[in-house]
Amino acid sequence: MCAVNLHAQPASADGATAAPTPADEMVPAAAPAVFHVLGLPVTNSMICTWIVAAFILIIVRATTPKNIKEIPSGMQNVLEAMVEGWDSLIGDILDKRVTRWVFPFATTFFIFILFSNLMDLVPGVGSIGFTSPDKSFTPLFRPSTTDANLTVAMAGIFLVMSLYWAVRYNGVWGLVKHIFGVKMETTKWTYPLFFLLFLFIGSMELLSVVFARPVALAMRLYGNVFAGESILDMIFHGKSLLFSLLLSSCMYFYETFVCLVQAFVFAMLVVAFVGTLCSHTDDEHAH
Repeated sequence: MCAVNLHAQPASADGATAAPTPADEMVPAAAPAVFHVLGLPVTNSMICTWIVAAFILIIVRATTPKNIKEIPSGMQNVLEAMVEGWDSLIGDILDKRVTRWVFPFATTFFIFILFSNLMDLVPGVGSIGFTSPDKSFTPLFRPSTTDANLTVAMAGIFLVMSLYWAVRYNGVWGLVKHIFGVKMETTKWTYPLFFLLFLFIGSMELLSVVFARPVALAMRLYGNVFAGESILDMIFHGKSLLFSLLLSSCMYFYETFVCLVQAFVFAMLVVAFVGTLCSHTDDEHAH
């Protein structure tokens, strides 16, 4: 049965209204399944992911028709300005060759994450759903980035692509030297000491590349967006309707800013992390 959740409190057996428990009012960490396909669950966050992907494809298709003008105007002008600005920003951080690889990757992340984050502010997301036989309410839509499965998957894709670009840029042996090599001038007497030192530093760097960076990307995005969703949910659970409306109006402006910042930070961290793997120091060139 479809319903709009107005956070009504359930009535007890004697007709009194029962106070909701804290667990009932919290946004669940795991996205609930809405239906199943061939035995596989389809969650409400997956539905939002498909909606966002379809929306982006429609916008891109509508604003970049086959007859692209040599002198841009209208929406084509806006899109080209955005692309040129983003390309210039990434080009200031990365080598020109690496920029050609990373630019479409980071830009896609930025656009997808931005629209996924903004789904949190669309009316009906989180409040339109259905009531299951056990009287629990399941929202039909949930912002994609409030599901850790998506953010971890994006971080995994970043890890694979960053290692691929690092090997492509440095070569296998070059990447090993880039991570573990001695990056300073030494004498033959002090080289063994510095080799052990940089071997330890390289081990920490390798742990950062394969674990800390992907985890930081995934959990930073998930934590910030999920926190915003939870705060909005708690505001709407307020006892005073007027207070909830006033506070939620302020939160909407703040959350819009957070959605933009988190998408930008994720994309720029991708660029920065790739830049640390696809670069040469003067000492590496000298060796």
